[in-house]
Amino acid sequence: MSTNTPSPKPPKLIDELRKKLRYKHMSYRTEQAYVGWVRRFIVFHHKRHPREMGKSEIECYLTYLANDCGVSASTHHQALSALLFLYKEVLGIDLPWLEEINRPNRTKRLPVVLTANEISLILSRLEGKHHLMVRLLYGTGLRLNEMLMLRIKDIDFDMNQLIVRSGKGDKDRVTVLPQSLVAELQQQIVRARMVFDADRAADRKGVMLPDAIERKYPNAGKEWAWFWLFPAQNESTEPREGIVRRHHTHPQAIQRAFKSSVLRAGISKPASLHTLRHSFATHLLQSGTDIRTIQSLLGHASVKTTMIYTHVIAQGGYGVISPLDRMM
Repeated sequence: MSTNTPSPKPPKLIDELRKKLRYKHMSYRTEQAYVGWVRRFIVFHHKRHPREMGKSEIECYLTYLANDCGVSASTHHQALSALLFLYKEVLGIDLPWLEEINRPNRTKRLPVVLTANEISLILSRLEGKHHLMVRLLYGTGLRLNEMLMLRIKDIDFDMNQLIVRSGKGDKDRVTVLPQSLVAELQQQIVRARMVFDADRAADRKGVMLPDAIERKYPNAGKEWAWFWLFPAQNESTEPREGIVRRHHTHPQAIQRAFKSSVLRAGISKPASLHTLRHSFATHLLQSGTDIRTIQSLLGHASVKTTMIYTHVIAQGGYGVISPLDRMM
């Protein structure tokens, strides 16, 4: 008597999407964003499978986002990118009509920049780890997530540099290590070592590693060199794998502390932690640093992106004197 073994169910579309995003080494934030857009696209079209849809359905959804939801151009581009990734990378469907889809133009805005005096006012209202983290962001031009992802081995005191691994675009780069932060960073390393030693004594799970490293060296997460510079106070569950381990400090705490300090300093500019990166670049340019050097420090793929700061440093509206002032 033969038994019919039921065939395994085909993987769900969202699971396939997540699998492909991880294979492409997309960040967890990008994964969440793309999954969200694909889900909303499917629901918008009454849960039809994307294989049954194409150009007209994508354009209809994008028009809805622009006209009915009023999303920004950057959000619109992200939604389109998520759908294109779904069709090309997951479903394997060629998109010859890609160039025909209308895309809104992104509004070009000058970055918000803080003066050195404003940064000093903000710093005077911070203390402890938050004070160090804000100084580090301003002194290196790092993005917030790049700073939080720093490992012990990324701090090179001998070469006076920080190594940014797998930054935006999954690229490595180096940036300057401010000499005025050396002593504080060494103290932070001592504090991190205490947390590391406690984890090893308790035989806790090692820290998260890049996929390739974890597969090749499964115990590397328990090594001191890979430990976080800013470890979290408590363990937490890894969202992708569900593993309980120690992660780096959560960004929310430093974001709240910075926002509070900006308000208490009486600064009216819409400043965020990313404003420190803009300020780093602008102040370097004002001091005469070459634009190509700034591009390398920031990790910009194109110097055109860095050139935006040349517009910021124009004093008094392109450096001209108003005709009204000439009457005085």
